[in-house]
Amino acid sequence: MEKLVFDSGIREFEIDGGGVLRFNPGDPNLYGRFLDAIEKVREVERELVDRARELEQVQDSGAAVLGLLRETDRKLKALLEEVFGQGNDFDALLGGVNLLAVAGDGRRVIENLLGALQPVLAQGAQACVERETAQAVAEAKAERARRGALKG
Repeated sequence: MEKLVFDSGIREFEIDGGGVLRFNPGDPNLYGRFLDAIEKVREVERELVDRARELEQVQDSGAAVLGLLRETDRKLKALLEEVFGQGNDFDALLGGVNLLAVAGDGRRVIENLLGALQPVLAQGAQACVERETAQAVAEAKAERARRGALKG
């Protein structure tokens, strides 16, 4: 089998001393999926709150709430895998930590993870836009020069 090797822009990020997340920060498709995912995370959180309120009415609901938290964690990790690609197993990357767990700063793990990823993706998207803009300007200048040479 032959191999085709090229620079796809993939970078690797070690996640809190655990697994390695691989993605191209300059991929505008990924950035779009990431922005869409933020709203989807909010929807999943709202659904969790609504379902947890229903469980409050049930006596001895502890096991049901834990099950709900596991189910929600699976949904959120599947969503992140859609954003960053199936090769990124967020359960393994986070050492099995539930994304809804509370971190040392009092925020949920998913909030901290998205907050850490956002500037990396924003910078990558900005670099992509700047490169495309520079290329368009260079092409426009070359076309003007070509037209000027034809007139002269």
